[in-house]
Amino acid sequence: MSAPHRVVLAVFPDVDLLDVTGPAEVFALANREMSGRTPYEVCLAAPEGGLVRTSAGVRLATDLSFDQVGDRVDTLVVPGAVDATGAPVIDPEVVAWIETTAPHARRVASVCVGAHMLAAAGLLAGRRATTHWATADRLAADHPDITVDPDPIYVRSGNVWTGAGISACMDLALALVAEDHGERLALTVARQLVMYLKRQGGQSQFSVPLWQAPTERREIDELRSWIAANVTEDLSAAALADRMCLSERHFTRVFRKETGVTPAAFVEEARVETARRLLEGTDESLERVAAECGLKTPETLHRAFRRRLGTTPAAYRRRFRTAA
Repeated sequence: MSAPHRVVLAVFPDVDLLDVTGPAEVFALANREMSGRTPYEVCLAAPEGGLVRTSAGVRLATDLSFDQVGDRVDTLVVPGAVDATGAPVIDPEVVAWIETTAPHARRVASVCVGAHMLAAAGLLAGRRATTHWATADRLAADHPDITVDPDPIYVRSGNVWTGAGISACMDLALALVAEDHGERLALTVARQLVMYLKRQGGQSQFSVPLWQAPTERREIDELRSWIAANVTEDLSAAALADRMCLSERHFTRVFRKETGVTPAAFVEEARVETARRLLEGTDESLERVAAECGLKTPETLHRAFRRRLGTTPAAYRRRFRTAA
């Protein structure tokens, strides 16, 4: 049995709690799903060790001080923090430790505004990176040698990964699990976390399924979830009305009242969302993408992307394709 991947999470006073516990939970669930194996050994390291107070007021008991970590680091994860003004925290002691530790790590990842720490340590120079959308302009202004893209939920550039804001730490950690042990395990962990789906890195921080507020009618919410999971089915208004045991006219009126969009518009959004994931995470042809997302033909796919995203499928893939 191979040795477990040693994941070291850097923690420091007022670190964002979820930036630490989110990835840790993903790795812990991966261990549980590996049937007796322990693929990850997660360690919390702090400048002095001991208890560290987070931004949420919860204290974390660390495993090691920075001096005790040594060079046995597979994955170095750097969470973020912001001060009272909303500016990203750049702790000189943490930055200095990153500079000396990163060369020993197989890969380095930042969570949220932790990207500012990586930048200060010189790890993002000449790379494409992301961070929380609220501090992206600042990162670009402070480090013009970094190509800052505020839209993706995470970006991989060589062995350096950067993640977007807060909950995107889960998607980043799932991507690391997928790289180590395959998509099947990552998807299993995502289901255990009751996440909507395992989002690809190129997916926008403001992806369609995330802004769908619950409606007043549970059956409409259930229908929306079913549509998103069955985009290749007959999703005409007539078919959906029949599924809801309503007349087409009444169904269309109820759906629009509850969601603010027509059934046809929602279906197209769901199919474009599926197409986005395929374009981001696979090399499948546009013909295949169109078939698998329910839009059927490249021409229909092209029109839907122009209408919804203001770009073409090919241009979208060039920008957001997750690097192998």
